[in-house]
This record gives sequence, structure tokens and C-alpha cells, in this order.
Amino acid sequence: MQIRLPQSNGTFKTHTLKAQPISPQGKPAAFNRSIYAAAHVVVDPFATVDPWDASPTIDWEGTLAFRTHLYGLGFKIAEAMDTAQRGMGVDWSVARELIRRSLRHARDIPGADLACGVGTDQLAASPDVTLSQVEAAYREQLGVVEAEGGRVILMASRALARCARHADDYLTLYGRLLRDVAQPVILHWLGEMFDPELRGYWGSTDIATALDTVARLIRDNASHVEGIKVSLLDAKWEIELRRRLPAGVKMYTGDDFNYAELIAGDASGHSHGLLGIFDPIAPVAAVALGALNAGDVARFRQVLDPTVALSREIFRAPTRHYKAGVVFLAWLNGHQRHFSMAAGLQSARGIVHFARVFELADLCGVLSDPELACARMQKLLSVACGDNT
Repeated sequence: MQIRLPQSNGTFKTHTLKAQPISPQGKPAAFNRSIYAAAHVVVDPFATVDPWDASPTIDWEGTLAFRTHLYGLGFKIAEAMDTAQRGMGVDWSVARELIRRSLRHARDIPGADLACGVGTDQLAASPDVTLSQVEAAYREQLGVVEAEGGRVILMASRALARCARHADDYLTLYGRLLRDVAQPVILHWLGEMFDPELRGYWGSTDIATALDTVARLIRDNASHVEGIKVSLLDAKWEIELRRRLPAGVKMYTGDDFNYAELIAGDASGHSHGLLGIFDPIAPVAAVALGALNAGDVARFRQVLDPTVALSREIFRAPTRHYKAGVVFLAWLNGHQRHFSMAAGLQSARGIVHFARVFELADLCGVLSDPELACARMQKLLSVACGDNT
């Protein structure tokens, strides 16, 4: 099976598909890491008439079916996070409904486990926003999740980044929230490469200084913190913070460039996972994580390492556009009938990028139905660059 893929120099390259999908045979093996897949949403392309100018209409059946797929592979779900285009097409009104529906859906699936993103995106990050308004916005969203009995991922706040003057503002506000939560939460440190409006989070643009603040926050509130997700795309900072975590507090890697080595770990420790890349590569990751659970680190790396090149392409700068690659692969793999996204963000990447994602996904076994993927890719090429061969 072959397909012509466009290149950045204006030519085409013929790619012969490897066509060797990787997925668990029978019931997936258990994991010995706590692993969350941050899941995307499926929009209704008929009802979402003006995607740039209005909240999307969600295809709830498709969205929840994808969560069932992830649960069936052994993953927990990180709901209503940035992979679901939170704050980037999906506003709080949509996220609130997503949280409620997902928590209720999980109750009907044996073993299903999820945690939900809580932020302040109902509050504009305007120049005059105040710390008290930020706290009220956080508490409103906390109330929605906790009213459904859900667990919380405490997301970074654009409004807080706008109004906080120094590290103590973060420590004080987060401290008050953590003291009142019903269950221990996962904190979320999202770097500015994912969201430029979060530059200087934790009170400093110097990562070492910010890390000191985060370590202090966790140390002072350890009984209220299950773990922290770090998304800085630089393994050294995650390892440094991991080394400083109190006993019982988990490090969840959000590093979509270095997750294989961080989850494998070394003599000094390992990371768990909360990753957007586990949405499109879930079957392959499930096989690798099963091998890790069996003590076969070499097999874990043999299966998972090839996915890193794919992840690095999907998450390349501007990193915030990575959702386009995630949803593209969901479409290629038959998890949705169309390649449409909230806010029309399928247009955030060009056709050469999608061609490279297609190629890398094939090489690492992520294309679950190569014939379907090839047929859909050819249709996209016909529309996007006029190639009908």
C-alpha cells in the first residue's frame, strides 16, 4: 500500500506503508504507573455553523464513545483539559457540560476512573482582574466537579497569571483552595509553550525560581495534593521537582517530548503520566505499559520509543496547535466521521504537517486500520493540496 505525501519543498514523496498496527491482544495488561490520557472532544460539524465565533456543539455520543475506548485500554481520563481545547475553542459552559456528562458516563463503566480540569476560564484575563475574582472562579468550578463526586485537576489560570504580583500571591491563593478541597487534587504546571498567556506562572519567568515556589506549595499542602503534572518539555526540570516531592505525592509527566524515558524512570525514581499524546497513541501505549508492568523495560522502550518522533511532530512549535494532530489521528483511525474541530482549529496546521504525522503514525504502529487511514488521507490531500492521485 502506497501514498504520495506532500513535502515542504513543493514535491511529493511516495510512502510505502508499514501497515503494522500495534494494539493489545485480548484484555489489556494492568499498568504499574498511574496513567491518564487527556482526551479530545468530538464536535458536531452540522450544528457548529460559525466555529470561529460561537461555542461548539458537541457530538456527545462520539465524545463519550472515545472515552469508552480509552477506558477499555486501561487508561484513566483527564477530562476537560487543554487537549479538549479548553480555553481554545471550548469555553466553560461547554466544559461544564462535558464534566458532568463524563462523570456520569464513567459510573456505568466498571473500573473507569477520571479527574476533571478546574480552572478560571469563565473569567476574562483582563487588566483589572483581581485575586478575589480568580479565587471565586476557581471555587465555582470546584463546586461543579465536587457536586458530581469527581476528583480535580487544578489547572493553571490565565487570569491569575495576569493579576498575581509575586510568588506569595500564588502560594496564598492555592493554599486556601487546597485546604478546602474534598479530595486530594492533581496540580497542573503548564508551560508557556503550551499557552503563552501563562508566561511567568508561579511568580517568575526563571524556571528554577518557579520550581522552588511549586515545591514549597506542595510541601506545605502535601495531604491535599495527589500529584503534579508538569508540562515544560524539558526533562531536567521534571526530574528535579520529582526528586523534591514529599512521600506519597506523584509526579505526572506532561512532557510530550520525553515521556518514554520519564515513565521508565531510573534508580532514583519514575514519573506517572498525564499526557495528550496518549489520546492518539493509546493502543500502542497500552502494549508498552503492559510490558513495563511485567518488568520488561526493554520491550516497553522498544514499543513506546518510536512514538516519540510522532509526538514531537504533533507538539512542535507553536505547541498550542498540537490538538490538530490529535484530532487528525482520531479521524484517520475511525473514532469520528470527520476532521472538524472546535473553533475550526483543524486549520492551525498545514497539509505538510499532516502528511508527516500520517507517515510517523504508520511507522510506529498507531494507524489502527491502515486502509481506512490511507483512504481518508487521500481525500484530505485532494481537498488541501489538489492531489488526486
